[in-house]
Amino acid sequence: MQCSLEATLRKGNEKALHDVAERMFRSLRHATESEEEYMSESIKGTMISYRPDIKVLDVTIRDGGLVNNFAFTDEFVRKLYQTNLRAGVDVMEIGYLADPELFDESKFGKWKFCHEDAIRGVLEDLLDPRMQLAVMADVGRANVARDFPDQKDSILDMVRIAIYIHTIPAAIEMIETCAKKGYHTTVNIMAVSKAKESELAEALDMLGRSSVEVIYLVDSYGSLYPLQIRQLAQRYLDAAEKYGKQIGIHAHNNQQLAFANTTECAMMGVSYLDATTAAM
Repeated sequence: MQCSLEATLRKGNEKALHDVAERMFRSLRHATESEEEYMSESIKGTMISYRPDIKVLDVTIRDGGLVNNFAFTDEFVRKLYQTNLRAGVDVMEIGYLADPELFDESKFGKWKFCHEDAIRGVLEDLLDPRMQLAVMADVGRANVARDFPDQKDSILDMVRIAIYIHTIPAAIEMIETCAKKGYHTTVNIMAVSKAKESELAEALDMLGRSSVEVIYLVDSYGSLYPLQIRQLAQRYLDAAEKYGKQIGIHAHNNQQLAFANTTECAMMGVSYLDATTAAM
């Protein structure tokens, strides 16, 4: 009698486990089909398709300068410029526009400040209209109204404004100043992985109403996974469509996912893709 009861219970448990496994499989298949359907609708291109809106930016000097205090030699910068040109890079970011009243110039290389005469002396004879030059200006650490000439008097083409969510009003003032001087403008919203959804929505709305041309999704801590990048990119792209902007991606490689996240964004329709030489 006891053996018969144990056998019945065993069969019951097996059936229950089978039912659970079948429900899990159906749920997983539904989730996979939903994800595939979502991806097929959101993908704007593949690794082998051509999109003329895609622009590649080399940020080696600016981002790499954080490692060596911008002590790149003139020869290195010239060779990098020529290499980028041959590789078809669209924009080369050559450093920061830092306020010399806030930073001691004797402690940094020239690419921390990018004074017009200094960068002309290194690059002017190499300039090619196929590749633009850019600098980055941090909100609160640069004085674009005072230190930046009009674009017609500069070899620079673009200013990239680096901001945090709480500095949006000051950022918009900088954007408008640079736009009036004739520069192309982008805005890089840093530390977006720590921003509240409501704050990000408001930030995208405010920036969408400004003169900025490109709004960047920035994974400052290299903490985002491809699924998270896709979700954030879609929010940015929705704002871009609403306000007639373009979107960029600046990924960090803390989890060895910078390239994967960048390609995810590119396939979804993000246009401006940041990269560095030797993954600096």
